[in-house]
Amino acid sequence: MLEGLITLPWWGYIIVALIFTHITIAAVTIYLHRHQAHRALDLHPIVSHFFRFWLWLTTGMVTKEWAAIHRKHHAKVETPDDPHSPRQFGIRTVMWQGAELYRKESKNLETMEKYGHGTPDDWIERNLYTRHSGKGLVLMFVIDVVLFGPIGITIWAIQMIWIPIFAAGIINGVGHYWGYRNYEVADASTNIVPWGILIGGEELHNNHHTFGSSAKFSSKWWEFDIGWLYIQTMKALGLARIKKIPPELTCDSAKQHIDVDTVKAVITARFLVMSQFAHEVMQRVHREELKKADRADRESWTLLKRARRLMVREAGLLDEASRKWLDTVLENNGTLKTVYVMKQKLQDVWQRSATTQDHLLQALQEWCREAEATRIEALRHFSQKLRTYTLVPAAT
Repeated sequence: MLEGLITLPWWGYIIVALIFTHITIAAVTIYLHRHQAHRALDLHPIVSHFFRFWLWLTTGMVTKEWAAIHRKHHAKVETPDDPHSPRQFGIRTVMWQGAELYRKESKNLETMEKYGHGTPDDWIERNLYTRHSGKGLVLMFVIDVVLFGPIGITIWAIQMIWIPIFAAGIINGVGHYWGYRNYEVADASTNIVPWGILIGGEELHNNHHTFGSSAKFSSKWWEFDIGWLYIQTMKALGLARIKKIPPELTCDSAKQHIDVDTVKAVITARFLVMSQFAHEVMQRVHREELKKADRADRESWTLLKRARRLMVREAGLLDEASRKWLDTVLENNGTLKTVYVMKQKLQDVWQRSATTQDHLLQALQEWCREAEATRIEALRHFSQKLRTYTLVPAAT
């Protein structure tokens, strides 16, 4: 029986397959996604070219095509022009035919021209990686068989299906269909699980859509982004330079009035502000109203209980039935309606177009006065807290 240059126990081949596929995942999330598509970090040329070469061997993906398609996804998310939205194509199509959707969009010259700028265009990219994108896969097949013998064919097959299933399928599919959300952005992105290991941190998809240009995908203290760990390690070795991470809010107890610094903090970290508003105001008031409700009226109590999730949810993502459900609850509960209206008014502050810094400052001051005038304790506390907001200086 033919043997490869390397002989391993059965579990050794499993480890090799996992290492090879994990390097591919790291190349996708660090090089293609965070470095090329979003420019969230700079990579040393040696690291950058290693990832480019490895992706040529293991996926045949062209940097310009991947970056352009992903940028278009963000620009047209959940619309008919989104290259791979489950809301447009259906979850099954994106899950099992995600690679086909990618290949179809890669042939769209308009997409390549509009969104593919700034990607590698050197001699080796033009004459090898792009022109002969499929030949890397053949070379990888030969390498696997030479190194490991017939079992190398299985290792190669696992490498070939890894990205179509986990990246094109799970991230683009499940990441817009099922999971939890830290931030109520306008699209349907979700965090699949809080531990971003198997897909390199891409599991934290809602965090990424909230802070699209950030090199770091984890947000809560209990979330883990292994891609960010690798980036920090490369930074320590002088192989990477981090350009942007999510804003971080803090409270300056010495501040008693809204100023320009407050405006900058609230606008820059608006999704953090709304996340805190949801937890500190909406959920707190909802719990209080739920305690007051008559449990004997089972239908009304159930209706009220479900309203907590609907109140927090981005309004544009509610279906007609959920909107009617929420409207019914709010019409029957003045306190919850007031809190919900104040949420919408706070969002309106930064959704105004062509407004000046002075107008934003006045709008926030007016919002605080109105919030405190409601005499709802949670709103009053949040208003006082909002006055003290400031941004933590970036330390990358």
